[in-house]
Amino acid sequence: MNNTDLLDIVYSDRKIVVVNKPGGLLSVPGRGPENQDCVVTRVQKMFPECRKFPSVHRLDMDTSGLLVLGLTARAVRELVEQFQMRLVRKRYIALLDGLIKGESGVIEMAFRLDPYNRPYQVFDPIHGKLGVTHWRKLGVENGRTRVEFTPHTGRTHQLRVHSAHPQGLGCPIVGDRLYGTGTKPGQLKLHAGYLRFTHPKTGEVMEFETDPPF
Repeated sequence: MNNTDLLDIVYSDRKIVVVNKPGGLLSVPGRGPENQDCVVTRVQKMFPECRKFPSVHRLDMDTSGLLVLGLTARAVRELVEQFQMRLVRKRYIALLDGLIKGESGVIEMAFRLDPYNRPYQVFDPIHGKLGVTHWRKLGVENGRTRVEFTPHTGRTHQLRVHSAHPQGLGCPIVGDRLYGTGTKPGQLKLHAGYLRFTHPKTGEVMEFETDPPF
């Protein structure tokens, strides 16, 4: 295998694989041959027994961190159910491009897709879907704020919107190409560092934690 085939495998067995995705890599294949390199295709190369559609959740292309995939149809089905029932626990570390007030809090903010500027999400208290995020300040570094996010919903771009919008923290994540000043893939300082779910075969509670690369 060459470097484009490799992944940081945190855990694997006959039913599931947990990977530490690098920022700048797609979670699932995109449109066109140039967007086929992703976590799913790399897992399929590394685990020939992997089913065609192993994905049960996603991280934005620019977000790094933990992803679990199912190698069998049953594992995928049971993991998807856990996500739908909000039984999976996730925490993220982010570096915000500025200083914020307070030490912790909860953001409850509704937003939706802007159909004229996909995939950009816009604040919409009437037609948007509510996103709920708990945040905690971890420290200040050279005029930037390190925070821990615990999302209680799983909306598209939730943490990025909740960070950048004045109805949230009013401070975009460093390197965000949509809501901040980022200019290219891999600059976003957002890392899915903690993941907890129940193993679809054994029923064991599985917990994983990785350090952010920033």
